[in-house]
Amino acid sequence: MQSYINIPPNSDFSIHNLPFGIYTTENELVKRIGVAVGEHILDLQFCQNMDFFYDLDFDKKVFYAQNLNSLMALGRATNRIIRNRIQEILLEDFGFEGLIQDYGLVKQSEATMHLPIQIGDYTDFYSSIEHATNVGKMFRDPDNALLPNWRHLPVAYHGRASSIHISGTNFHRPKGQILSEDNKTPIFSATKALDFELEIATIIGSSSKIGESISISESQDYIFGFVLFNDWSARDIQRWEYQPLGPFLGKNFFSSISPWVVTIDALEPFRVESPIQNPPVLDYLKLEGLRNFDIHLSVAIQPENEEETIVCRANFKEMYWNVAQQIAHHTVNGCNLNTGDLLASGTISGSESGTYGSLLELSENGKKPIQLANNQTRTFLEDNDTVIMRGWAEKDEVRVGFGEVKGKVLGIRIELV
Repeated sequence: MQSYINIPPNSDFSIHNLPFGIYTTENELVKRIGVAVGEHILDLQFCQNMDFFYDLDFDKKVFYAQNLNSLMALGRATNRIIRNRIQEILLEDFGFEGLIQDYGLVKQSEATMHLPIQIGDYTDFYSSIEHATNVGKMFRDPDNALLPNWRHLPVAYHGRASSIHISGTNFHRPKGQILSEDNKTPIFSATKALDFELEIATIIGSSSKIGESISISESQDYIFGFVLFNDWSARDIQRWEYQPLGPFLGKNFFSSISPWVVTIDALEPFRVESPIQNPPVLDYLKLEGLRNFDIHLSVAIQPENEEETIVCRANFKEMYWNVAQQIAHHTVNGCNLNTGDLLASGTISGSESGTYGSLLELSENGKKPIQLANNQTRTFLEDNDTVIMRGWAEKDEVRVGFGEVKGKVLGIRIELV
């Protein structure tokens, strides 16, 4: 497929991708739905005004919304048709190239991106066996790192949707109770062990009904797409609070997502087999077909006024529990999913040190400093550090990328008292 738009060869936003997002410009302050293509954004409201979707059977009002929820709620089949038409609009023989280039495109560099969806509920899974094992060794028992239930079900907790923000939003260092190894009682302090967590989040497109369970085979029809997700974590706060009910203040202070939602249809060519699960899972979690995705991931740390250093390279395909199993387990008790729900994968780690998706693992809980550029080191994040996560899939010269999710750590908001 050849587009009349100049798309750089290594662009994440090829004609094969076409992710959806919400943007504004200096001249247009009302949020609009756009599709990323190369270095530009195709304005879908313009496309609708040009009647490019006239023959498709759905409510065209979705193109005037200020988030993606009503578009996603049309369902996967309709969204596939819309995406195919957008692809046609961008191909050389469509016939309106001049008008589109003059009035329908915005440079990404001139746009401000916003949260693409209205997030209802947010669930964070714990689906990498490597990450769960590494954390279990540090926080619990090195000889019994995984709890007895871990290999039988996708462990998760309910997170805080209100503190999820778009890439490029900076945040202040969180505070809370911390129990150091030298004390018997906790102190109140800013975290000294601020961390990132490399994750991918699933965006739910179609709602299910209360009391209804979604099977493995049905699960993909409820997915609209995926974003990069940084589940920032305060490890010292987390370590003191997490028993017996799990994370709370150590996690809910801030999370970051990338602005472009990559559709599940764009990722179809990158499906791969899942890791072998042992012991065998219960019937409702048994896999059918290719359920994991071959997505390359990286994490970089950039200190203030310094160059960035890549500290992690991982791959989403290694997740022990995949998205289909997460959805099947999430709903097996009759819990309903709603359009706009976000299901985060949990930290994505590989089996080698350079593939660990958190500083907790990379620095061995602060015992092993990580070398950055210009002779700087880190065990955990310092004030004014920026973390940049990137993700992309590539096969047979077809590239589908997520862009990046980034955020900067600011100092504490107020003086401690």
